[in-house]
Amino acid sequence: MTNSQSKKEYVRRIHKVQDYIEANVCDSLSLDELAAIAGFSKYHFHRIFKGIVNESLLQYVNRVKLEKALNLLIHRPDMTVTDIAYQFGFTDPAIFSRAFKNYFQVSPNYYRNHYRKNCKDLTENSPYHEGMIKITERENENKVQGKVTIETVDDMHVAYVRHLGTYEDLKIVFGSLMQKLFTYLNKRDLIDHKRTKVLTIYHDNPEITEDHHRRTSLCITIPSNAAQALENGDNDIGIMIIPSGRYAVGHFEVFPHEYSAAWDYLCGEWLPQSGFLPRDTSSFEVYLSEPDPDPRTKQWVDIYLPIGPLA
Repeated sequence: MTNSQSKKEYVRRIHKVQDYIEANVCDSLSLDELAAIAGFSKYHFHRIFKGIVNESLLQYVNRVKLEKALNLLIHRPDMTVTDIAYQFGFTDPAIFSRAFKNYFQVSPNYYRNHYRKNCKDLTENSPYHEGMIKITERENENKVQGKVTIETVDDMHVAYVRHLGTYEDLKIVFGSLMQKLFTYLNKRDLIDHKRTKVLTIYHDNPEITEDHHRRTSLCITIPSNAAQALENGDNDIGIMIIPSGRYAVGHFEVFPHEYSAAWDYLCGEWLPQSGFLPRDTSSFEVYLSEPDPDPRTKQWVDIYLPIGPLA
C-alpha cells in the first residue's frame, strides 16, 4: 500500500466514525466503542482522530451533541433543559449547562429565552445566507418558491466523498470531487443512469457550526448489496445509509445563485406553517438536472428536510 493509499484509508475510517457518532449522538459513546468502529487500537485512536480532525475525540463528540441540543432548545419548547440534557447522554443537567455555556457563552435557559434575537444575529452574519441577502437587496427580483410534498423515504445506501470547510470553498472543488466519485463508481459498474441519484448531505447547521467545522458529503446512491465490497477499498470513498423516514421535499427550479433562497423558503416560510418539526437527521439536496456552468441556466433540485409531528 502506498503512502497516498494509506492516508486515504485512515481518512475513510475517521469518516466512518463521524458517521457513527452522528447516527448515535444521543448515546454515551465510549473510546472502546469508537476505536472498534475505526478498526484502530484504543491506545492510539484518540491521537489519530485528533491528528486528522484537528479536534480531540471528546471535543468533537461534545460539540456535535451541543449543536444538536441547541436545535432542540429552539424547536422543542415542550422539552425542558433537563430533558434535553438526558436526551444527549449527559448524566447531570448541571454538567450539560456548564458545557453549553462554555461553548456558546450563554446558558441553555438564556439562549432559549432569547433565541429569536440570537437566530436573527446569526442569520445576518452567516455565509449560508449571504446569497439570499444579496438577492433580496436587488430590485425587481422574484422570490424563490417551490412546491413541497410529504414523502416517506426508504433507507438509501450512498458512496460519498466528504468536504470539510466553508460552502464557498466547496463550490470551488465540487466538480472535481463529484467527478472523482463518479469515476470510481463507474469503473465498478455501479452507475445506473435511470436509477442513480446524485445528492449532497449537509451534516451541520450553518447558523450554528463554525465554517471550518462544517461537513458536507457529496454522494451517489449505490445498490445495498454493493456497500460491503466498497468498504474494503484502499481509498477515501465512504459508505453510509441515509435513514428512512418522512421528509418534506421541496421541488425547485433555480439559478445557481438561488440555492440559499430555496432553503430559506423551505425552512423559513413553509416549515413554520406546516404543522411539522424538523427531525434530528441531516437534510440533503438531490440534483435532477445535468450540471451546467452557465449561471444563466436554471437547475432542477429537490431539497429533503426530515420532519416529524409538531409536539
